[in-house]
Amino acid sequence: MITVNGVSKRYNRSDLVVRDVSFTVGKGQIFGLLGPNGAGKTTLMQMIATLLKPSSGIISICGMDTVSSAQMIRKRMGFLTTEIKLDPMSTPNQLYRFFSELYDIPKEQIEARKEASFARFGIGPFADKRIAELSTGMKQKVSIVISLIHDPEVVIFDEPTNGLDILTSRQVMDYLLELKEQGRSVLLSTHIFSVAEQLCDVIAILVDGTIVAQGSAEELTQKTQSKNFEEAFFTLYKEHHKEI
Repeated sequence: MITVNGVSKRYNRSDLVVRDVSFTVGKGQIFGLLGPNGAGKTTLMQMIATLLKPSSGIISICGMDTVSSAQMIRKRMGFLTTEIKLDPMSTPNQLYRFFSELYDIPKEQIEARKEASFARFGIGPFADKRIAELSTGMKQKVSIVISLIHDPEVVIFDEPTNGLDILTSRQVMDYLLELKEQGRSVLLSTHIFSVAEQLCDVIAILVDGTIVAQGSAEELTQKTQSKNFEEAFFTLYKEHHKEI
């Protein structure tokens, strides 16, 4: 469902942020990008989400090129990032209505979909409160509902549990597993080991804009002859990171 082939992103002659990255995310699979801040995760996710154009290489989603078919892809993809902020003066009800109309969801389906989604994340009691009045966790849950309002086949989440308390984080992780069971292709970036290890079928380790290894947490641990996955990551990081 997602194919990244030899993708690089350069902002100027010396600033190569993503370097020759390739991977594939299949249907019903959760693929994780794990790396420290500054590794290029967000830039890579933005290219896959059609927000940035690669300097070289090709990205395709559902068989369509992200540069030439961006509008068609956006109808079949849900993208959530902490950099996208909800209107603080709007309410969850207002936002749901607005984005439902934006995605041409039939009017007779809007209310039923909203009730199911709000119930799933406990948004109902806060449906008429302004976004500015909500907790960080509730804002994140509203963002998830809005980003998946059009029932997309491909889901891209950039740091989905960042800044959340343990209960909300668990809710989000459980929901991502449900999306996998429904056959969605899920791509997520994170710098949290437990999130990557518990959720991802395949994990790509991103160091200085380059994927230095990929596989399951168990495979990466065995490959590096480490005691656990966290130790495996640091082994790979020390081996490939270059001090500037």
